[in-house]
Amino acid sequence: MDIFLLKKIVSALIMPLSMVIILLLLAIIFYHYKKKLSFYCLIFATLLLTLGSFRPFANLLMAPIEENHRAFTRSSVPVDYIIILGCAHTTDAQLPATSELGICSLQRLVEAIRISRIHPEAQLITSGYAAYDETSNAEKVKQAAMLLGVAEKKIIVEGFPQDTEEEAQLMAPRVSGKNVVLVTNSDHMPRAIKYFQQQGIYPIAAPAGKWTKGMDDEKYWPDYLPKPMHLEQTTHAWYESLGRAVQWLKSE
Repeated sequence: MDIFLLKKIVSALIMPLSMVIILLLLAIIFYHYKKKLSFYCLIFATLLLTLGSFRPFANLLMAPIEENHRAFTRSSVPVDYIIILGCAHTTDAQLPATSELGICSLQRLVEAIRISRIHPEAQLITSGYAAYDETSNAEKVKQAAMLLGVAEKKIIVEGFPQDTEEEAQLMAPRVSGKNVVLVTNSDHMPRAIKYFQQQGIYPIAAPAGKWTKGMDDEKYWPDYLPKPMHLEQTTHAWYESLGRAVQWLKSE
């Protein structure tokens, strides 16, 4: 089996919702044979689902990941490249490219275009492979950028990297010695920055799609209700924490 595919399968199985489902299945399987074990599985599944869907818990996990990189304002020197790391899309011939992008890719593109308005001298580099789609994520983001007014000549497409580590390895020769802005989601930024630094590239971080907005604002009762969006946030925090642990182990 392809190592990349195996990593994706394993990571999917240890995400919070997957673990809840596995625990519930175990509770059903052991119900008639080991009632105590079945009960514990049910309790753990309930706790995991409830805590993961709870905003304070999701913020507790995510805040340490996001806190080190602030929103991009302006570089003191001209910017050569704005790198948009790959994420997700679904090709649909009935939709414009902007609507084919996944939320993460759309957030990154919007941030990159904002920065390109501040630094019009910069070229955009889109990245990301096709996975099971007919078009690479890099190409789809390019199409969306052009719909939003970016000139085609200002966009470089890197449609082969499968993950962040490969993106850093592939782009390092091109951007070495240049002033580079790196755009990715705020939860992904620490790991992405590290991969580029391992290649001798020290980009300016431009995080998009921050999760922990308004943490110091006054809270109201709806803020304490379990919600699917908070479970998604918990999942992203857990995924990035595991990713950073693997990154650290590989570097040792």
